[in-house]
Amino acid sequence: MSRPLLIAACLASVLAGCVALPPPPNESAAQAAPPTSPWIDGNKLRILVDGPQTHAAMFAAMAAARDHINLETYILDGGPIGERLEKLLAKKVEEGVKVNLIYDSIGSLKTPKEYFQRLKDAGVAVCEFNPVNPEKAGFSLQINNRDHRKILVVDGRIAYTGGINISDTYRSSSFSARRKPGQEKKEGWRDTQIEVTGPVVAKFQRLFLDAWGLQDCGPFPAARYYPRLEAVGDKTVKLVATDPLSGKSEMYHGLLSAITDAKSRVWLTVGYFVPDPPLRQALIDAARRGVDVRLVLPGFSDFWAPVYAARSNYEELLKAGVRIYEWREALMHAKSALIDSSWSSVGSTNLDWRSFVHNYEANVIVHDAAFAREMERRFKLDVAAGVAIDPDQWKRRAGSERFKEWFARQWEYML
Repeated sequence: MSRPLLIAACLASVLAGCVALPPPPNESAAQAAPPTSPWIDGNKLRILVDGPQTHAAMFAAMAAARDHINLETYILDGGPIGERLEKLLAKKVEEGVKVNLIYDSIGSLKTPKEYFQRLKDAGVAVCEFNPVNPEKAGFSLQINNRDHRKILVVDGRIAYTGGINISDTYRSSSFSARRKPGQEKKEGWRDTQIEVTGPVVAKFQRLFLDAWGLQDCGPFPAARYYPRLEAVGDKTVKLVATDPLSGKSEMYHGLLSAITDAKSRVWLTVGYFVPDPPLRQALIDAARRGVDVRLVLPGFSDFWAPVYAARSNYEELLKAGVRIYEWREALMHAKSALIDSSWSSVGSTNLDWRSFVHNYEANVIVHDAAFAREMERRFKLDVAAGVAIDPDQWKRRAGSERFKEWFARQWEYML
């Protein structure tokens, strides 16, 4: 995917003097911002697992749109899934639906500009987030601030967020990778999205429209962006965002607080795990006081360095009693958390400096025991599909592996 391109661009910016070098490693990833987003009752939620199920739900929602479609994504491929989206959006514009699209410049760097021009010609309002021209000699200070959110809002009544981009990477399920041993590992990514209906959808809409205004994307096409939203379910949720301009991450604060206060379990599924010292210590302290701390992490990724930066933490975590499982047959890209009996989250935020400091992110936090049980079932399936890291065997890993871990750790702030 495009994380290697982003890191290359950021390193080029460092060398050019446009971006500051990483901070001292003892600094925390984000300021401790107290929660400000409200808990909102009356919502209905649905967990969507992997690309095929998620894309089917999102495309069905867009096909049913009657007023507007607001789509914000880090990666928008111009391949088969992108062509399918192009045709659908053009059709909806013909029907009178207002369509607004935000895509990240770095995340969609490989997508031909002609693709976005065709969308514009079809009547889609298209906005490129923090435009970057890699052919120029230098990069702006904003090269490191990317729109990593994956948000879809349809008619102001149904919303989606999670880790899944509009990309052909998600054309098959992670389970198909295990059923077909000869399949390339890059196929069948394991990821999670969440479908939301109810009053909290208005918060998704506000987040999208604020991003549109931040980028000076132009006036909004006239549409009914804020319809009256009645309670449709029994779930209490909040939408939290990370905004690098504020220097604070509500998701970081919420997760750190939940781990610190955990009584029984902390189960995390993370695509990129490069924790800052306070977060790492919170996991260690939780395990030492008897909390069941488990991490499901990737055994390989689209770029080698984050995997080894994550592994540089294993020995200390394992010693404290944290259980770690790596996915090695399909790429683990999900970002979800389950803490105790009722706190859980799904979104785009990884546990790394990039998500907590540099990126624009979005997560749904849920306070509901029934939803937590569903997340528990899903987590156990991920654990069963992973490989448990044995503490004794890990101590005997090769020196070459240790060197890669050390090297990646030096650049963890940029990863």
